[in-house]
Amino acid sequence: MKKFLLFLTAVLLSFSGVTAFAKPGDQLKYLPVQDGGRIKPYDSFAKEMLEIVYGKGTYEGRKATEIILTWMLSPQAWADKKIFEVRNHQVLEAMKLPKDQRYFNGQELFGNDRFGLLRQELQSKRETKEKLNPYFQALQRLENQYFVFQEVAAGRMLKVLPPKEGDAWIAVADLPEAFQQKFMGITTSFVTYIGGVASGANQADIDAAATKLDESVVAFETAARAENPALYDHDTRIRAEVHYNSFHPFRWAYVFYILAAIAILLVWALSKESLMKAAWVFLVIGFVLNTYGFGVRMFIMERAPVSNMYETVVWVAWGTVLFAAVLELIYKFRIILFAGTLVAAFGLVIADFAPAVLDPTLQPLEPVLRSNYWLTIHVMTITISYAAFFLAFGLGDLGLYYYLRGEEKNHEKIRAVVTAIYRSMQIGVAFLAPGIILGGIWADYSWGRFWGWDPKETWALIALLGYLAVLHARYAGMIKNFGMVVTAIITFSLVIMAWYGVNFVLGAGLHSYGFGAGGVEYVSAFVAAHLLFALYVWVLRQGRTKKASKNS
Repeated sequence: MKKFLLFLTAVLLSFSGVTAFAKPGDQLKYLPVQDGGRIKPYDSFAKEMLEIVYGKGTYEGRKATEIILTWMLSPQAWADKKIFEVRNHQVLEAMKLPKDQRYFNGQELFGNDRFGLLRQELQSKRETKEKLNPYFQALQRLENQYFVFQEVAAGRMLKVLPPKEGDAWIAVADLPEAFQQKFMGITTSFVTYIGGVASGANQADIDAAATKLDESVVAFETAARAENPALYDHDTRIRAEVHYNSFHPFRWAYVFYILAAIAILLVWALSKESLMKAAWVFLVIGFVLNTYGFGVRMFIMERAPVSNMYETVVWVAWGTVLFAAVLELIYKFRIILFAGTLVAAFGLVIADFAPAVLDPTLQPLEPVLRSNYWLTIHVMTITISYAAFFLAFGLGDLGLYYYLRGEEKNHEKIRAVVTAIYRSMQIGVAFLAPGIILGGIWADYSWGRFWGWDPKETWALIALLGYLAVLHARYAGMIKNFGMVVTAIITFSLVIMAWYGVNFVLGAGLHSYGFGAGGVEYVSAFVAAHLLFALYVWVLRQGRTKKASKNS
């Protein structure tokens, strides 16, 4: 155990060491900026702005920190660059633009005669206060892209100087003359640095320019801190956030979860029991990285990291691994650990590759959530139940696979799967029921009523009743092994509706702080594919049963 802990510590230190030492020219990343209701590093600000406009955190291999500053320094140089992303085909059709094209320059979009008319159409729709459909959501994003680029280019978006009085920071465009000169030092050093890189200057000159850039940023920070030391006291969290942005702990976590799943597959394929130790090592490293990511987010934002859809997906992945490990230690079926690693990896991959749907940015809490006690107790309790149900869902998929391969020869494996599904559902119910009750107490505290049949409340109750029905039916002998496997998949659709559907499809109710947009077609396809898979296996099993009865 001591050797394992030493190994684990060395791995984590090697990962964190990747970003522990800043390279010359990196000081710009740490420049404090006020944006979105909080103080964040310029590194986060730049990535968020570029993702809004371009849909990615880099442009043609260049860092967002470089791109955003060049928007402000030389916006005309970007006039012909195709940096505005438009995916919605209805919007492209309305603007008479080619549907097979994804990126456009500003003139093609905002110089288009149709753009003004579409903005009026969007404003009229907003005045009705109805939920915007995907077409109007895409229009709203296009309008936001236009606004962000214009404001960044004008120097009004980048707020870098705390005021002597008040809380609203001063943007670059409005800096006092003394600070304009100091910021000019940053931009001059920046132009020299990127010019040297672009022209292929020798490394010594590039390093000298990078060092000069760092010195200019530090000089500006020192002067800004002197203006209002209380508002500029964010150094530790700023550095932690830059580290978080570059380290990607959740990405490393799913890499190790996948390695754990592969190790378990090799145990079965090669009949090598020793590889099970490797599976556990990979799993623990992934779990520690997952936990580390949570810890960093909590440190930066000073709250539990479950305030939006992205954070709950990552939290559910963490819980899935935890429950799978506990059940595996009890039953030693191995298939539980395999299902847990796959489900957790799937959740983290989706969170990593769908930023347009699952917003990974660090945002301040909505007013109704500004109670860390209730946020921790209610939200973390109710969402951790989804982890147990997600594990049961993954086990259900594996159970169907074994039925597909042959019920008789895989009888023992099916029994193990069903046992694990039953226990996972019990764990889920044990968290979901108290979570709903605690949510009612929070609702009474926040809204003055315990229960109001809000869509979120209703669907959480529907999910609870669905799983309770399955557990009672199993206990009464009404549902056999195959029924448990199928219901593990069917009932999870209730969780998807409570978790995703209410916020992203219905978009109604008092839980508006969780609303989002996008991904409906993918989630619908995911649910439909699994239901069809269950139906296919059921039909195939019925045919085999009839054939067996005839032969007998």
